[in-house]
Amino acid sequence: MKKQIWINWKQQKLAAVLEYPENLLTDRNYPLLIICHGFVGSKVGVDRLFVKTADALTKDGMIVLRFDYSGCGESSGDYGKTGLHDLIEQTRTVIEYGFNLKQVDRNNITLLGHSLGGAAAALTAANEKQIKRLILWSAVAHPFKDISRIVGSEKVRLLKPDSSIDYLGYELTKPFFDSLSGYEPLKAARGFSGAVLLIHGTGDEDIPVNYVSEYEKVFTDRNSGECTAYEIQKANHTYSNSEHFTQLIGYTRSWLRKQQALQEYSLHDHAFIV
Repeated sequence: MKKQIWINWKQQKLAAVLEYPENLLTDRNYPLLIICHGFVGSKVGVDRLFVKTADALTKDGMIVLRFDYSGCGESSGDYGKTGLHDLIEQTRTVIEYGFNLKQVDRNNITLLGHSLGGAAAALTAANEKQIKRLILWSAVAHPFKDISRIVGSEKVRLLKPDSSIDYLGYELTKPFFDSLSGYEPLKAARGFSGAVLLIHGTGDEDIPVNYVSEYEKVFTDRNSGECTAYEIQKANHTYSNSEHFTQLIGYTRSWLRKQQALQEYSLHDHAFIV
C-alpha cells in the first residue's frame, strides 16, 4: 500500500511516499526506514533505485518513507539556493514526521542515505536519538570536494557571489557550495552510537570506493555500535546493473533482519531478567 503525502518544512512542501507492508495489521507497530536521496536526485532514484528498495523492504514487514528534498522531484523550493544545513533540517523534519506516525515502532527507526544523502544522513543521525540504525550507500565523505568534482572544480572556483552554475537544470549558487565546506561527516559520524551498514561499488565513478574504508574506520573506533561494510565488485554509483542491485538489496535486507532479531532477543532477554 502506497500513500502520497506532503511534509511541511518552513515555507516549502516536501513530497513524500509512505509505503506499508501488505496485510498490514492494525494492532501492531512496524519498523520504519527513511530514505535520503542524493545530489539533485529524487525519492524515485536513478533507474528506480529507491522504488525497488521500498518494494523489497515492505515485503520484510517494514514501513518505508522516501521523500524529495526541497527543490528536487516534486517538492517545492529552489535546491541550488539551499545548502547542506537545509538538507539536515529537512531530514530532521521528516524523521519527526515518521516518528509520530501511527503503527511505527519508535524504537526501531533506520535512516538510509545514498551519495550526498548519505552525508546528510550521517550528519543528522549523529544528533538524532530517534535513529537507531544507519545505512550508507555510496556515501559522500567530503561534501565540498566531492560535489565540486562532479560539477567541475574550476567552475566552482570561479563562481561569483551573484552568479550560479547550471548543472542538469539546477542553478547552483555560491552559498550552496559554501555550505558544503562547513561539514565533515566523518567527524560527525563518531557521535552516532547505533549499528551501521556501509555499502559501496568498486565501479563508482562519482564517489571514490575508498570512502567505505574511511567511514568503516570511524564507526569501528566508536565506544559503542557495530559496523558492517561491503564492497560490490564493478557496481556503479546507482547500482543500475540488476545483478549489482540484487547484491545491494540482499546485503541490506539480511543486515536489517539480523538487527531486528538482535533487538527482539535483547528485549526478550531483558524481560526474562526482570
